[in-house]
Amino acid sequence: MEVRHKAKKSLGQNFLQDDNIARKIVDSLKISEKDSVLEIGPGQGALTKHILEAAPKKLVLIEKDRYLAPALAEEYPTAEVIQEDALKFVWENLDPSKKWKIVGNLPYNVASKLMWDIAAKSPAVNCVFMVQHEVGLRITAEQGSKKYGGISAWIQSFCQTQYLFQVPPTVFKPKPKVDSAVIKFYLRPDLEKPSDPEGLAKLIKFCFQYRRKQLGKILKSFISDSMLEWVEKEGLTLKDRPESLSPVQFQGLYNCIKNDFPS
Repeated sequence: MEVRHKAKKSLGQNFLQDDNIARKIVDSLKISEKDSVLEIGPGQGALTKHILEAAPKKLVLIEKDRYLAPALAEEYPTAEVIQEDALKFVWENLDPSKKWKIVGNLPYNVASKLMWDIAAKSPAVNCVFMVQHEVGLRITAEQGSKKYGGISAWIQSFCQTQYLFQVPPTVFKPKPKVDSAVIKFYLRPDLEKPSDPEGLAKLIKFCFQYRRKQLGKILKSFISDSMLEWVEKEGLTLKDRPESLSPVQFQGLYNCIKNDFPS
C-alpha cells in the first residue's frame, strides 16, 4: 500500500511523482548504514522508500499534515514519524554523534526560512533539498553575481553549497508554475563558522536591505580606523556594494563594527 492523499495548497504541497528523480535525490545524499536521516515533509513517501532502501541507522520523518503523518507511520513502521511543523523543530537538539543527514522536497513558501535555520543550527553532516529553481540559484550563487544575496552569504557562512540539477514542473502533482532545483549543503568545520551568528545575521540583513547602495553609505555610522584598515586589507573599498563581500568577509566586517552595531 502506498500513502495517498490529496495535496493541500495551504501547506504548499506538490507531491513528487517521478521515481527516477526521487532515487536521484536520495542517491545524492550518499546514505550509509552509519547515518541517521531526517526527512522534511515526506508527503506520500516518494523519497522515503528510497531512503529506507539505503538502510540508514535511523530515519525520522517530520510531517505537518495530520492525515499524512499517521499514514506514513503505518506504511513505514521502522521510521520515527513526528507530526510537527518543521519551522518549529529545534534543530539544535539533534545529537551530532549520530551523523545526521537531512533531505526534503521543501514547500516553496517556507523553504528559505527552513534552510536559513537548518544551516545555522543543525549539526547535519550534509543536506539535500529540492526548492524553487530561483531560490536554488540564489543559495548557491557566488559573491559578486546578481543572484548573490543575504541568504547566499548566510548559508555559505555555515555550509559549502552545490547546485545539483534542475527539475521540471511536470513531475509533480499538482504541477507548480516554475521549475525546481536540487541543491546540496556540506557543513563547514566549527572553526570556520561565525562566532556570533545572531549579530552576523543582523548585519547581513541590514546590508542587503540596501543592496544597491555603497558600503560607505550603508555603514556610515560605523566607520572607524579599524574598519578602514580592514577594508583596505581585504582589497575592498567603501564604494563596493554588499554583493562584493564573501561570507568570510561579512564575518570580518562584523568583527570590526560589532561593538557599535546595534544588538
